[in-house]
Amino acid sequence: MDELRGLLWPAERLGDAIAALARQAGFVARTAEIGVPPSSDWGDGSEAIGLWIETAARNLGVEAVPADAAYSDVEKLIRQGGPCLLQVGSGGESRFLALARSRWGRASVLGPDLELHERDPRAIRSLISSDLESRFGAEVDLVLRQAEVPENRRRRARQAILSERLGPARVTNCWLLAMPPGGSIRALARQARLARYLALLLGCHILQYLAWIVSWFLIGKGALEGRLDPGWLLAWALLLVSLVPLRMLVTWAQGMFSLRAGAALKQRLLYGVLKLDPDVTRHQGIGQLLGRVLESEAVESLALNGGIGGALAALELVVSGIILALGAAGRLHVGLLVVTVAITVLLGWRYFHRADRWTGARLALTHDLVEKMIGHRTRIAQEPRALWHEGEDQALDHYLALSQEMDRGATQLVALAPRGWLVASLVAITPAFVLGEGSPASFAVSLGGILLALQALRRLVGGLWQVAGAIIAWKQIAPLFHAASAQYGTSAPLTAPRRPGPGDAHPVLEAHDIVFRYRESGEPVLKGCSLHVRSGDRLLLEGPSGGGKSTLASLLVGLRSPESGLLFLHGLDRPSIGAEAWRRAVVAAPQFHENHVFTETFAFNLLMGRRWPPEMEDLEEADALCRELGLGPLLDRMPAGLLQMVGETGWQLSHGERSRLYLSRALLQKADVVVLDESFAALDPENLERCLHTVLERAPTLVVIAHP
Repeated sequence: MDELRGLLWPAERLGDAIAALARQAGFVARTAEIGVPPSSDWGDGSEAIGLWIETAARNLGVEAVPADAAYSDVEKLIRQGGPCLLQVGSGGESRFLALARSRWGRASVLGPDLELHERDPRAIRSLISSDLESRFGAEVDLVLRQAEVPENRRRRARQAILSERLGPARVTNCWLLAMPPGGSIRALARQARLARYLALLLGCHILQYLAWIVSWFLIGKGALEGRLDPGWLLAWALLLVSLVPLRMLVTWAQGMFSLRAGAALKQRLLYGVLKLDPDVTRHQGIGQLLGRVLESEAVESLALNGGIGGALAALELVVSGIILALGAAGRLHVGLLVVTVAITVLLGWRYFHRADRWTGARLALTHDLVEKMIGHRTRIAQEPRALWHEGEDQALDHYLALSQEMDRGATQLVALAPRGWLVASLVAITPAFVLGEGSPASFAVSLGGILLALQALRRLVGGLWQVAGAIIAWKQIAPLFHAASAQYGTSAPLTAPRRPGPGDAHPVLEAHDIVFRYRESGEPVLKGCSLHVRSGDRLLLEGPSGGGKSTLASLLVGLRSPESGLLFLHGLDRPSIGAEAWRRAVVAAPQFHENHVFTETFAFNLLMGRRWPPEMEDLEEADALCRELGLGPLLDRMPAGLLQMVGETGWQLSHGERSRLYLSRALLQKADVVVLDESFAALDPENLERCLHTVLERAPTLVVIAHP
């Protein structure tokens, strides 16, 4: 135990531990200097420690994901985790264990000497759980002695009793290090171990293919030479049997490669959706968004299957070319194969362009149909009935013509290339066969090579068809993929958060000559706008509809960036402080139509801006705030209270209840500045007075937007 304690990192070197662990895992090329606040600043709050670790990891381009480590699962986490940080102790006495990886029943711990040390996972579990076990260990030992449990079974019995009693108890804080979905493609592929599975797939396929060819070579040679003795048959049978495990390995490697690559793609696309500019998302129709969702599935299936199929086809064509070179037609067959492959690629290119035009027409029809369905009531009221179907016949005729053109291209690709090769290769070997210029063995080799090339060409055609579909679908989801890698400023490591007190001389939030417009050629919504908000201020911002109040609110909370002007939070601009840190410090309850109740528990909708899963004190604070805002009767009516499912398919909330839910969500984030955009409009006078009192008491700094 003492030896293992020597591998713990002190809190003062936590930044070095994160950087070294990320470098050891291959997430970063080199370690970086990361400062660390004095451990005394953290007190006993794990939230401040977690915030600092997550921010420091983000500075390195790495993601630190908090994970629960319950007593019953901590050993499993150690055996399967890594790279990760495990906290030992609490508050200012915290120390950290850097777990690099676990394999073969051993855990590799990265010590302060930057060396890996192999340790037993059970010893690590005992170290982490020692404080918790010490509270009940003596009692359990007494019970075991009184029960006269034999010494050789006492340790296992003790562990079983502790696991039963302390199973759900939280043992330690844990942070798993991983590449963010928006990281480089190479790093994500390395994290998913795609190269390993791809190499295994190609290697096993080559061995399987060669074993299959050799097996038929043996049986063919024996048949042609009249030497079908038991030895030849046994060798042939052994080669065929060896194909079974090789084929199983090929299937397993292909499945693992597809699963891991597909998971990485989906994570990146989801991350990209969250990074999209809100204005872009708002202005796009539901038809376009639905089309992107559907095309993402096509990219995953077609790209992976087509890419793997194309790679395997290339290997088979190379082997087929070698075999054909040894046959009767020799160089003629090899040259003919090269020409056939070139023609196949050309046909695939033509098919791609035709399918691309067809897909554009199909998506245009889909988008138009969905938009018309969404706006059907408006069309009934505002558009003459005679114009409802204007242009639809022309669009359908154009779509039909493109469909026929694409089908012709697909027919040429699928049928012409492989069958053309079969006919041309047989014609090429006919003169040598008629003139008797080759041996029976050479003709057999040529026929075998022709059939192998035919199979490879069919696989190549399938791969080209799927890759073409994937490239076309990629055009729809490329904005999501690239949005994931967009950087909105860095995030400097945070010390313990200290809110400025009321009356501080320096503003918490300030804007200087802000200019913003929604379109480059449009009139500015805000022009020369300046604002100074000091700690403790209570500001009321009034103005007519369309005057830019909500736009200013979105700028203050960091949802939009000004076209020109300066915007500071605690004296720092957004690129300096980081987008996430800005949004933690300034939160908003948007207008009613831009705020949402998600189909989840009431607690999730309240605490979605804080840590999740919540601690008991989080739920207690949320319950107390809801009752202050007059939601106590609602909580008492709901059978599950805070854990009641709400939303479209759950418990339905009134407008007033939704408004108070949005207020609670903003206040529970404990931000420096709270911006409320017409949040009191749906409240009756009694609840309005109650909510105003609660907001004024709980919000450190408040900006309220309302109509005059």
